[in-house]
Amino acid sequence: MIISIASGKGGTGKTTIATNMALSIAKAQLLDCDVEEPNSHLFLNMDLEKVEDVCLLFPVVDKEKCDFCQKCSKFCQYNAIAVLPSDIIVFPQLCHGCGGCTLVCPKGAITEEKRIIGIIKGGTSEGVEFYNGMLNIGEPMATPVIKTLKKKIAKGKNTILDSPPGTSCPAVETIRGTDFCLLVTEPTPFGLYDLKLAVEVVKHLTIPFGVIVNRDGIGDDSVEKFCMESNIPVLMKIPQNEDIARLYSNGTPFVSEMPGWKEKFGNLFKVIRRGGFR
Repeated sequence: MIISIASGKGGTGKTTIATNMALSIAKAQLLDCDVEEPNSHLFLNMDLEKVEDVCLLFPVVDKEKCDFCQKCSKFCQYNAIAVLPSDIIVFPQLCHGCGGCTLVCPKGAITEEKRIIGIIKGGTSEGVEFYNGMLNIGEPMATPVIKTLKKKIAKGKNTILDSPPGTSCPAVETIRGTDFCLLVTEPTPFGLYDLKLAVEVVKHLTIPFGVIVNRDGIGDDSVEKFCMESNIPVLMKIPQNEDIARLYSNGTPFVSEMPGWKEKFGNLFKVIRRGGFR
């Protein structure tokens, strides 16, 4: 089963939920898809090794063959190629690697070369198979790294995907195709506002989902009221707890020190696997 852990905003506790759940279920695989700032590995105490580079193809123009007809620039919806009267400029960081410019060039002046935009690393800790992606500094597109990372999803494993925060393309790419999405929120006005955005995304993707309320007790009951009125199941509440906060600050998953929570996460997984949530 593949479960994505997502949120409408950062700081709600996605990584906390993802790591603690992965440590609480059998045959677990954890993929950190927050490729701009992955940190799940910090809670698993493991040494990561490089698995592969993530590459995109980008156009290279032979200006001796090019007659500056502009067909490539007119085709490119990402404005990665600019054609001047006597010159052509390629902007690799805008290129999505679709290869369309090579197809429309009537002179065969455009070829493609690989450009490394990120890296995949992996390791194993406490029975959890782990991978993360890291987008190179200055690169604008996280989704190709996430797509490559998701290819590591293994059959026969219970896979947890730690999504980037928010509702932009990287989060959508992570959630897409998963069996269930856990939306992590906090009982605050900000938490409620961003939860509503995340709910719209998972509904659009037609993925079953439920809510986990983290730091329960710090705010009000508006999140629970919204979920009740919208017929959204609140599957777990994690209280604002000093012991949990202390363990988090030390990089320790709280299920390792509080075994009652390991059982709760295991039961949560069983509930999700039975299905029936929308």
